[in-house]
Amino acid sequence: MSGIVLQGVTKRFGDHLATDAIDLVIPDGAFTVFVGPSGCGKTTLLRLIAGLEDIDSGRLLIDGVDMARTSPAARGLAMVFQSYALYPHMTVRANLGFALKLARRPAAEIAERVEGAAAMLNLTPLLDRRPAALSGGQRQRVAIGRALVREPRAFLFDEPLSNLDAELRAQMRFEIRRLQQQLGITAIYVTHDQAEAMTMADQIVVFRDGRIEQTGAPLDIYRNPANRFVAGFIGSPRMNFLTGPIAADYGCATIGVRPEHLLLDPAGAVSATVQTVEHLGSESFIHLRTRSGEPLIARGTHDLDVHPEESVRLRFATGRVHRFDAEGRAVPANNTCLETV
Repeated sequence: MSGIVLQGVTKRFGDHLATDAIDLVIPDGAFTVFVGPSGCGKTTLLRLIAGLEDIDSGRLLIDGVDMARTSPAARGLAMVFQSYALYPHMTVRANLGFALKLARRPAAEIAERVEGAAAMLNLTPLLDRRPAALSGGQRQRVAIGRALVREPRAFLFDEPLSNLDAELRAQMRFEIRRLQQQLGITAIYVTHDQAEAMTMADQIVVFRDGRIEQTGAPLDIYRNPANRFVAGFIGSPRMNFLTGPIAADYGCATIGVRPEHLLLDPAGAVSATVQTVEHLGSESFIHLRTRSGEPLIARGTHDLDVHPEESVRLRFATGRVHRFDAEGRAVPANNTCLETV
């Protein structure tokens, strides 16, 4: 197992600042997820850790040793790519053992590690097949197994599930997390999918424009977002934001309310019109618009009886309103946004 520490890690591509003096501790044995919109720097940072890109400035400590200028092979990390990157002419067995063969490991050791990884990933019946004869999920398991046999200090995952359908994504999320917990190995996982981040991570790192917006446990970030960007990015459906007189009543430029905390109530203070209702079986999402034209989404029960064009009244669940100042920063409940008072 390995702890990884980044100190002031900066990377530029020409005039573009990809990562801006990143300071981050990736705990030993934890599953850390980098999440954020496309182009925010999360994949670049993963590649800097792996050694696939050169760090312009800063330190990368692995087990306390600065490896910012060390070759990728010497860092002892294993990366799993979005594209699988399997050799099509090789069997699963040969793909799994190829890195060990290049390292001139003894044949008996290679066979033992390959058999062990295959058993752990339910690949044993597939060892003599080639990638073309495998499903997407099976190919991804082979890619993970190829990293696993190297017995790395840490796993690095670069959006490994993007090519899979929804059902396989959910299955592979579970399998990757189960494997990491079973091995107790440090893992860094890059995704733009906040649902993956919430369901898999011990620690989430939210990126925007090459900077870290917030780091923390999934539920801590969900319940206590540091700013409006994090509040809107983490959570599905996204948080509702309201400005104008409704926000002014709370003394701030903007308030945020999650869909599950926006409640239909005939005595509620907010008037809105139903636009459409999404019935998902176990629950419903009600899309609304306030009198001032602001869109809202409320989460309700599966048997909710409301209809498009219907006028309803809403209230906010007690203690569940998030406040943001004019700069988008979260404001504690006992503070006032002086800019808007």
